[in-house]
Amino acid sequence: MIGPSSSHTAGAVRLGKIARKILNEKPVSAHIQLSGSFARTYRGHGTDKAIIAGIMDMQTYDERIRNSLEIAQEQHLDFSFTIQDIPDTHPNTARITLTGDKGGTGTMEGCSIGGGNILVTEINGTDVSFSGEYNTLIILHHDRPGTIAAVTKIAAESALNIGNFRLSRPQRGADAVMTIEVDEDVPDSLIDKLHIVPNVINVILIRRI
Repeated sequence: MIGPSSSHTAGAVRLGKIARKILNEKPVSAHIQLSGSFARTYRGHGTDKAIIAGIMDMQTYDERIRNSLEIAQEQHLDFSFTIQDIPDTHPNTARITLTGDKGGTGTMEGCSIGGGNILVTEINGTDVSFSGEYNTLIILHHDRPGTIAAVTKIAAESALNIGNFRLSRPQRGADAVMTIEVDEDVPDSLIDKLHIVPNVINVILIRRI
């Protein structure tokens, strides 16, 4: 990894990479809110450079991280940072909002928990919980009977072993989010099948990083 800190640099790169995967487009603008320790030390520890590097899909060991802000400007990636206390979160928390070249937008909140490890806690305003260490399916759906069963049936038929499953919903009957971590690679054909399951709104695959 490129230092100086696994939490403030390597973990920050991974947060940026996850935000880009959620957007699923080439980012053209990025607004990053930093909270806690991230907010106090981000320039000294290179957290700003690391997050921008991740948004540009660099790896944690990429020597270009040190120059990522200049590279972003060369690639016409508009970016900004603000300091804002995000209540009830880990000290190393970032909220990243991206806009893509096709007009899509996405917001991700996550934290760097030490040793380069991360935890994603929110996507587009909905609570989630995953580490990025496994292939992860994020499935937005209407909260209707049988939807979870239909999704997990397709996973079983594709020989995917579910290592972790979480359902988030603001209230009964509202839109909900399944977060499913699996051990195996996820084929594109499975994503196509999930897209046509009744009540499924969108499917995002975040491959392990």
